[in-house]
Amino acid sequence: MTTALATILEKLRHAEQSAGRAPGSVQLIAVSKVQPLERVVAVLEYGHRLFGENYVQEALGKWPDLRAQFGTVAVHMIGPLQTNKAKVAVELFDTIHSLDRPSLADKLASLAQTRGASPDLFVQVNTGAEPQKAGILPEALDAFIADCRRRDLPVVGLMCIPPESEDATPHFRMLSDMAARNGLTGLSMGMSSDFPAAIAAGATHVRVGSALFGARDYAGR
Repeated sequence: MTTALATILEKLRHAEQSAGRAPGSVQLIAVSKVQPLERVVAVLEYGHRLFGENYVQEALGKWPDLRAQFGTVAVHMIGPLQTNKAKVAVELFDTIHSLDRPSLADKLASLAQTRGASPDLFVQVNTGAEPQKAGILPEALDAFIADCRRRDLPVVGLMCIPPESEDATPHFRMLSDMAARNGLTGLSMGMSSDFPAAIAAGATHVRVGSALFGARDYAGR
């Protein structure tokens, strides 16, 4: 894993340079969902400190102990967030990338008011308007962000997962344009196969999992 991490970081820095981006302007989220603990520990021992999880319960069973062992580690929620698990999520995660519907905004705003704090939030945008995929539709985004701001939710950026069957670059550019229009600087986009294109389009966070940790085994889930 450490060799894979070094290779991915080198590729990331090269993509930054090629895009005329400042060194270190793009953060690598190591997606550790459904990975054996020893693989995660190996990446932590290498010194990486930013991870992404898709499942609240899995993260809850993993990260409190790892943080106690390794110190400060940023853990981001990058998968769909069920409203009934939002209370646990806001205590566990530093950032949530999947704010994707008004009902979740309602819940997060209520929790933020109670706690006096909230994780940073990225709004997930369904750039391909895919009926099976979560996310705010592009035409509804501006109004949704305005509503989140009225609720004092700390929206810092946008996230997207482009359609698998399409060139991702137009979707990355669309997300970048929508973020700029709304005064947002965070862009969570790009995965193992396309993160150089995402960086060229302005990504600030790229999400890499199996290319870093190896293939996942879902049989036990």
